[in-house]
Amino acid sequence: MAAFKTLDDLPQDLTGQRALVRVDLNLPMSDGRATDLTRARAVAPTVLELSERGAKVLLLAHFGRPKGERHSTLSLSEVLGAVEEVMDKEIMFIPEVAGPVAAQAIDILGPGDVGLMENTRFWPGEEKNDPEFAKAIAANGDFYVNDAFSAAHRAHATTTGLAHVLPAYAGRAMEAELKALEAALGNPTPPVAAVVGGAKVSTKLAVLENLAGKVQHLIIGGGMANTFLAANGVNVGKSLCEHDLTDTARAIMDAADKADCTIHLPYDVVVAKEFAANPPSLRTCNVHEVADDEMILDVGPLAVEALGDVLKTCATLVWNGPLGAFETPPFDEATVALARTASALTQAGALVSVAGGGDTVAALAHAGVTDQVTYVSTAGGAFLEWMEGKELPGVAALSR
Repeated sequence: MAAFKTLDDLPQDLTGQRALVRVDLNLPMSDGRATDLTRARAVAPTVLELSERGAKVLLLAHFGRPKGERHSTLSLSEVLGAVEEVMDKEIMFIPEVAGPVAAQAIDILGPGDVGLMENTRFWPGEEKNDPEFAKAIAANGDFYVNDAFSAAHRAHATTTGLAHVLPAYAGRAMEAELKALEAALGNPTPPVAAVVGGAKVSTKLAVLENLAGKVQHLIIGGGMANTFLAANGVNVGKSLCEHDLTDTARAIMDAADKADCTIHLPYDVVVAKEFAANPPSLRTCNVHEVADDEMILDVGPLAVEALGDVLKTCATLVWNGPLGAFETPPFDEATVALARTASALTQAGALVSVAGGGDTVAALAHAGVTDQVTYVSTAGGAFLEWMEGKELPGVAALSR
């Protein structure tokens, strides 16, 4: 990871230079308005720094899944106003990504100006990673900056192709992400703990298999913990459980055991007969006392306290997924408690904590600790593939 170049490797004065910057502006929309500006805010430091250094900044991004065809509702002109609001800057919309129309528009831009080019996925060459398409886009730039880690698991023309045609650099958001991931799993300070939660083992099999050989403590929560409990002969009642994957769960536990990784499963749990907020049947019990008509919906307080003690022995934490059904109270208590323990240890300088994934981001926000952990990745698929130990094409292209 140390092989990639950053904006620090560019000349300080970029006047007259054209920067092609891959960003993530795939903003959630409702009634024609962006409802969450997080992704735009994430790339603002890179865009504004390049602008202040005198470059013409040309933003490349995808929006939705147009599958190589133009759709007016998926034009990036839809998010132009939101991006201008975040950047506090007037931005020119350019309805092409290559060719004479794009070239003429870019000529109009002055030093420090910003242009937003059309949805890259309107062209089939984007998702095919067509080298000729990449060259056509590259003709409009002097160097390439990738600031879209969330798209780094896609081998597309604007995520990998451009890096083979132009001098390539990581933007500030990409740089921060790669440094955080390196600190969490690439070259972490041991002992390392991983929290992996979520509904199903099947969605995170590769993650669990990879982590079992890399971390010292693997904390499994959410519905997937029920599959591991069932694999150990525990009756989980009518809990969400993939009984067909109990052999797989046992294989992961065996692999962890051989790698000196301790798997932590809850030994007390919060159960109810129905999944609803504060149900009358709510109770906490030992994991071996779950009735046939009950479902496990959260980790119990004794187990959470023990997990907090585990984190106190660790130097690094990577977190993906909640411990319980945190969207519905009171099944958020375990996730909130452990998140606050992790944040307190991070604030005290005792723990490097890196978290990612949509549910995890929401859970940390719910616990009020988003700003109190070392790093929170908003990337979904890319973060998950990194946890699986896969090489991300967009990152690999930067390091070449």
